Amino acid sequence: MPLDIGDTAPDFELPDTELKMRTLDEFKGGKIVLSFIVAASSPVCEVELCTFRDSWQEISDLGAQVVAISNDGPFANKAFAEKHKFNFPLLGDYNSKTIRDYDILMKDLLHIKDYNAAKRSVFVIMEDGKIGYKWISEDPLKEPNYEEIKNFLK
Repeated sequence: MPLDIGDTAPDFELPDTELKMRTLDEFKGGKIVLSFIVAASSPVCEVELCTFRDSWQEISDLGAQVVAISNDGPFANKAFAEKHKFNFPLLGDYNSKTIRDYDILMKDLLHIKDYNAAKRSVFVIMEDGKIGYKWISEDPLKEPNYEEIKNFLK
């Protein structure tokens, strides 16, 4: 069932790049820019997360933090995060449970049977745990509108 603005964001428990299990609850306290990427180290995901990295101060000044999720495991995510010096957590949804909970599963990526990934998506979760903004792309090559996200945070 698709999530709508105003719905409570589904919780998760996912490993970060240091194998520490992280939950949505621990990031609450401000707004959360929850970015689902298609695959670690893919070109568009690299641009997206580097853009969030480079906008980190501005996003932080707006009372928000970035949390990224891919369907990759923690080791691939760690190599990706270290290479680009990400200043936010990158979590691994290796079984796609959270991706399914957010109703953004993209089946058969690149026409490879059972290679499932997340649709490129951004959710802004408000202080009360409800979804305030959502953007979901059916096109894995399309980037989010970063200015629109920052304007929403204002």
